[in-house]
Amino acid sequence: MEKGNIRVQTENIFPIIKKFLYSEHDIFLRELVSNAVDATQKLKTLSSIGEAKGELGELRIDVRLDADAKTLTISDKGIGMTSEEVDKYLNQVAFSGAEEFLQKYKGQNEGNIIGHFGLGFYSSFMVSDKVQVVTRSWQQDKPAVVWECDGSPAYSLEETEKTERGTDIVLHINDESQEFLEAGRIRQILEKFCRFLPIPVFFEDKQINNTHPAWTKKPADLTTEDYQNFYKELYPFNETPLFWIHLNVDYPFNLTGILYFPKIKQSYEIQKDKIQLYSNQVFVTEEVKDIVPEFLMLLQGVIDSPDIPLNVSRSYLQGDPNVKKINNHITKKVADKLDEIYRNDRKAFEEKWEHIGLFVKYGMMTDDKFFERANAFHIFEDVAGGKFYTLEEYRAASEALQKNKDGKLVILYTTNPVQQDAYIQQAKAKGYTVVKMETLVDAAFISQVEHKWDNVHFTRVDADIADNLIDKQEHSATVLNKEEVKALEQLFDLKISDINMTVEVKGLTPEAPPVVATRPEFSRRMKDMAAAGGPMAAFYATMPDEVTLTVNGNHNVFQQILSEADDDKKQKYVHNLADLALLSQGLLKGNNLTDFINRSVELMSGNKKNKIILES
Repeated sequence: MEKGNIRVQTENIFPIIKKFLYSEHDIFLRELVSNAVDATQKLKTLSSIGEAKGELGELRIDVRLDADAKTLTISDKGIGMTSEEVDKYLNQVAFSGAEEFLQKYKGQNEGNIIGHFGLGFYSSFMVSDKVQVVTRSWQQDKPAVVWECDGSPAYSLEETEKTERGTDIVLHINDESQEFLEAGRIRQILEKFCRFLPIPVFFEDKQINNTHPAWTKKPADLTTEDYQNFYKELYPFNETPLFWIHLNVDYPFNLTGILYFPKIKQSYEIQKDKIQLYSNQVFVTEEVKDIVPEFLMLLQGVIDSPDIPLNVSRSYLQGDPNVKKINNHITKKVADKLDEIYRNDRKAFEEKWEHIGLFVKYGMMTDDKFFERANAFHIFEDVAGGKFYTLEEYRAASEALQKNKDGKLVILYTTNPVQQDAYIQQAKAKGYTVVKMETLVDAAFISQVEHKWDNVHFTRVDADIADNLIDKQEHSATVLNKEEVKALEQLFDLKISDINMTVEVKGLTPEAPPVVATRPEFSRRMKDMAAAGGPMAAFYATMPDEVTLTVNGNHNVFQQILSEADDDKKQKYVHNLADLALLSQGLLKGNNLTDFINRSVELMSGNKKNKIILES
């Protein structure tokens, strides 16, 4: 058996670091400013335990740009380094000074230290031909030193003059990275990564960061105005949020943050990737799908946790049990908050339902634990507005009347109250309860909860209501005799392209429309799925539309039509009535729609030549 140590070829290390260490080159500035923050926090720790004597002075970080000299300098007034420390920390790749400090001063404000890997400094070589480090230790008897390296394993280290404690890192920007000599670009990077760092960061003599953001404070110390002002700081052009949840956990993991429920009025306003992930106030990413449950990706705000494991560049999350724990905790906190609002102020909850309903429904579809909790506060809005029902309240109000042949409760819903108004009026006339289901997630929500709720079936109000409900009522006989009914059935035996049509003559009330077009719920859902896309969309799109035309034999228009002597005109009247019913379902398109318009003009004018030519 052979044993030994893995050898690292130093000549090959720097090219790898320069090319592959970080996914985006602008991260170098985040790393160097984060190191400057660590140096400052270390000094504050030493001062707090009495090792560093005297006044600390103004603790700040300065970023200075000299486009003419092609240099970018990051300066701090922190702990600084001795010659021995420079040799230890800079000349040993992946030796973490932060990690060493944490071990030495365990229990002394270690939560304020950002670095762990010992690689962040080397990101400077991604954009630089040469890097200089000028530093003076907090130990005033130690001389200042300057370290210099051109990105090869060779370096120089010698004493120099520097009167103030701290470190200056001078980057000589290379020709491929000239964008980092533009003031606007540097400000953009600082505002992205450093806007909430705990130590003041200055660029062009202006402080760019808020050192005490709201999430770092105790909830008891914040007012409603504080929360709203912080939201405006994050999203200056957004409306005031509905409400928020302040996360503040220190066991079994560390997690702070504020999650806001935004106002979402229209489906097209929904945007994900609005939650920002921080680690000790350093921005990491807006990609938080593993930490935040999928259904809460519509929330906005900030999450900060040093316990979320990141890869060496802090750019991507890695799998870890803590991530799952945090995910579950956030789900529970959201469910608790929604349940609290529902129980304590149902009216306020109902007023917000237009916006929070999306979160609730999405969560019920994707998270079984949330589904169990949300059953208590999920509500339906009556189409008339102003009245809301939980599932059990809807069942109590409607079950006696709204059962299908299988004995299931039929929940009648509308996806478009204006377009489906005629059907809604028919249902209400029968005493049925119709609810609104018109958001982006409702089609998928219906399919999901039908399998989870016992003895419940959803039916759109203009779908198969005639089959499932109206048929159970006592219909009056038609005023037409058998021969007239047969004549109507023959007149309505129309051939319309791409539609499989069934015709039935029934005795509805005289006030009901002359013809009602309904679509079987299953068939309509398949078509909706085709429109929404997905793996089976192409197959569903090829299916013809299934339509039932219910002809109201009690409507007086048919007595007039049947008495018409002109058979051609009689057929056209009937065809128009059928087309109007199809139009109400959005099924009259292309040539069929053009024919309807031309036929209508012809019937009104009495002139076959008066036709409208439309592009279809």
